[in-house]
Amino acid sequence: MESKEFFIYLLILAGSTYLIRAVPFAILHRRIENRFVKSFLYYIPHAVLTAMTIPAIFYATDYKISAAAGLLVSIVLAIRGKSLTIVAAAACIAVFLTEIILTLLAA
Repeated sequence: MESKEFFIYLLILAGSTYLIRAVPFAILHRRIENRFVKSFLYYIPHAVLTAMTIPAIFYATDYKISAAAGLLVSIVLAIRGKSLTIVAAAACIAVFLTEIILTLLAA
C-alpha cells in the first residue's frame, strides 16, 4: 500500500470516528430520559465488540474445532465470573491444547 493511499484511508477512518462521536453531542442538548434508548445505548459497545470478536475467533486458528473449544471455555469462565485475564489465558490454553491434539490425530 502506498503512503498516499494509507493517509486517505486514515483520514476517512478518523473522519467517520469523529462524526460518530460528535454528531450525538451536536444534536442532543439534554439528558436522555427514555429507558429504552438508555438501555439500547448501554449495550451497543458489547454488541459491537461481540460482532467484531466472534468472526476473528474462528479465523485465527488452523482448525474450527479448536476455535470453538476456546470460545466455549471463555464463555463458561465468563459466566462463572472469572477475570478477563483468566478467561483469555484459559481460552488460549484450550486452543493450544486442542490444536496439538488435532495435529497429532491428523499425522
